[in-house]
Amino acid sequence: MNVIVDTCVWSLALRRNADQNNMFVYELTALIQESRAQLLGSIRQELLSGIKLQKQFQQLKKHLRAFEDIQLEEKDYELAAEYFNNCRQKGIQGSTTDFLICAVSTRYNMPILTCDKDFSNFQAAITVNLHPLRKLE
Repeated sequence: MNVIVDTCVWSLALRRNADQNNMFVYELTALIQESRAQLLGSIRQELLSGIKLQKQFQQLKKHLRAFEDIQLEEKDYELAAEYFNNCRQKGIQGSTTDFLICAVSTRYNMPILTCDKDFSNFQAAITVNLHPLRKLE
């Protein structure tokens, strides 16, 4: 089964001083090796935003091109808005990108790999399928 990888996990792995023993970096590496890591365009945009050096920007852009964006539909955005509203009614805050990830996860029946605690908080109002970490070998 494919897995949507959240921005925070990609960021951990892409840092120059990335700890390869980090559980999330380990999981992402395994998912990439298994051709199961999935990317949304909004996550690609977040990863590429704020890079100061053009050379680093071009290099990261080139590396990320190995991953096709999951195709989104109108109903993904509508479900994301519904999730936002459901969470807001219960006093739970989240970003529009996070709710879009949840909506796409629902439609594709694809779990989410994230180290962002907000996704666990969302579970009080919406169904969120989180990908479990495997044990370090």
